Amino acid sequence: MKKYLLIAALLAVAPGVSMAQDATNDAQTPAVATPDTKNPDAPVPGKNSFTEDQARERITDAGYTDVNGLKLDDQGFWNATAMKDQKQVNVVMDYQGNIVTK
Repeated sequence: MKKYLLIAALLAVAPGVSMAQDATNDAQTPAVATPDTKNPDAPVPGKNSFTEDQARERITDAGYTDVNGLKLDDQGFWNATAMKDQKQVNVVMDYQGNIVTK
């Protein structure tokens, strides 16, 4: 009887253990980019949770000025025009916070 209880207990725990082993953490693709890192595949499409004010602040913190026409598109990119190094550029910020010019 003890043998069957032990087997039942192990079977009950086994799915949780195998699920934990299946979970992956892709260190190359963080949920949010930090100022010192940038995803080399940026911009990355995805559901963007940055508000307009947060996107504007992040873009200006990256050294852009005169951020205008900031709009969120259907791929999850915040798009705007801005000034950088005395040149007008098109700037894109993805859901990870990566900022690129186009």
